[in-house]
Amino acid sequence: MGYDLDQLLEAMIENGASDLHLHVGRPPSLRINGSIVSLDGPPLSAAHTEALAVKIVPRHLRDRLAKEGGCDFAFAFKKKGRLRCNVFRAGGETGLVLRLLPTSMFTLEQLRLPGVIKDQLRRARGLVLVTGPTGSGKTTTLASMIDWINQNEEGHIITLEDPIEYVHPHKKCTVTQREVGTDVLSFAEGVRAALRQDPDVILIGELRDLETIEAALTAAETGHLVLGTLHTSGAARTIERIVDAFPTGSRDQVQVQLASSLCMVISQSLLHTKDDSRIAAFEILVNTLGVAAKIRDKKTFQIASDIETGAVRGMRSLDADLLALHAQGVIPEAEVLNYCQDSEAVRARLRSSTAS
Repeated sequence: MGYDLDQLLEAMIENGASDLHLHVGRPPSLRINGSIVSLDGPPLSAAHTEALAVKIVPRHLRDRLAKEGGCDFAFAFKKKGRLRCNVFRAGGETGLVLRLLPTSMFTLEQLRLPGVIKDQLRRARGLVLVTGPTGSGKTTTLASMIDWINQNEEGHIITLEDPIEYVHPHKKCTVTQREVGTDVLSFAEGVRAALRQDPDVILIGELRDLETIEAALTAAETGHLVLGTLHTSGAARTIERIVDAFPTGSRDQVQVQLASSLCMVISQSLLHTKDDSRIAAFEILVNTLGVAAKIRDKKTFQIASDIETGAVRGMRSLDADLLALHAQGVIPEAEVLNYCQDSEAVRARLRSSTAS
């Protein structure tokens, strides 16, 4: 029995699945409300998964798949949705994971982001970082931020993505979306080219190497608002990750650059709610004079105290956000304990709230 990809994608949409898994040796599977459920039918054969991959992998990525063992791309399905696909080799066989992207973007309010975010997005220059592990919703948050700028500001937005997941039509802004590997060789080259294209805002899909981080800092310093992502957890660790990417002799200078150009760090985790949906919890750091001094003086370990006392400026710690979501009855205690940063303090707060 063969599986038809269009029928599998229809099943994915009808069942409200977030992901479709195609692996040799088991039937096609859907991730529904966080759990993977296999569809009825026989296991996929190696020949069948290979045929499914060949059907959708863009021609220009086939060499990369053969040489590097994997590739990422996105595509539209019958005007019903857009999917991000990762095709990979494992044990000499082909596998695919397809993620269904939301058909519309969330507003900043729907994401529970404070109003201070809009103040940062109005700035003419600086660096805004959205961080978190893979699958934590960083791309969704960035897309919502770009959409807000597109609706409320005027200018030229350039996005550099691998692959392009959310398509942004021109609204008040002109939007240029470039895909790494298709339109431009690398993120770093894309940033350098963007500086010659009269941008106001530059979105960098991932600050994945030193060259890209250097280009992002330069762009932020020279009069552009730069939005980017890192696979880190927590504001302090994000700053340390950027500094540690540089050779030892350059780190003092980088700390000075970061202290002056960093606007905000948004660190997020994606949680299961009590009703089996998903919600993001956030840690938000705004770069105040005090935070900038700590970055320059290599005292990032003290930034947590600035976050704790910075609520009036729109800051919040991840643990405080987790506890607030729990107090509102949105997430169970287990999720709080799974994702919190200071488990001892959080357990004490939970016991205290239960006792009262």
